[in-house]
Amino acid sequence: MNLPNKITMIRIVLAIIVLVLLMFPFGAVGLDVPIYKIGTNVTLSLNYIIAGILFIVASVTDFLDGNIARKNNLVTDFGKVMDAIADKVLVNGVLMIMAYNGNIPLIIPVVIITRDTVVDSIKMVAGKKGNVVAASIWGKLKTICMMVGLSLVFFSNIPFELIGLRLDYILLIIATILSIYSGIQYFVVNKKYFLEDK
Repeated sequence: MNLPNKITMIRIVLAIIVLVLLMFPFGAVGLDVPIYKIGTNVTLSLNYIIAGILFIVASVTDFLDGNIARKNNLVTDFGKVMDAIADKVLVNGVLMIMAYNGNIPLIIPVVIITRDTVVDSIKMVAGKKGNVVAASIWGKLKTICMMVGLSLVFFSNIPFELIGLRLDYILLIIATILSIYSGIQYFVVNKKYFLEDK
């Protein structure tokens, strides 16, 4: 297993740990999670702090493994598949749990996960017909806004919460809008591959 694939597997492990930290019923098993108060009405729980740090590390590995693989000609089919799985487990898992826990509006994961499913289907159909669908700049911007926004949610939007600026929500809303736009763009650019069968 080459280095990029090892980094991808590390991201999957980190993603699972993050999800467990967010879902585990600490109170039900008699474990008290320390909660820290910052300012007058902002609180941070230790499990969210740890999960947030691991989420950021995992997000950085997503950037690293792809770059290392392309620069050193180490791109493999295994790496492509596992990279996609790692991304889905990390991002979609966090989006769903954050929505379930009431940290973000439910509409955000619904729109983003639906868009990703549609885009993946478009890529699959286009790929079968010999066309590689490259990531658009809007899709990349969506990912950046989503990763930064989610990172802020882990840390109760600090320090921006202290000045009344909900930057976490703003970035996630922008990510949702860009998700819709880039999804439409993917479809428009590749619709010929669907129309060919008619």
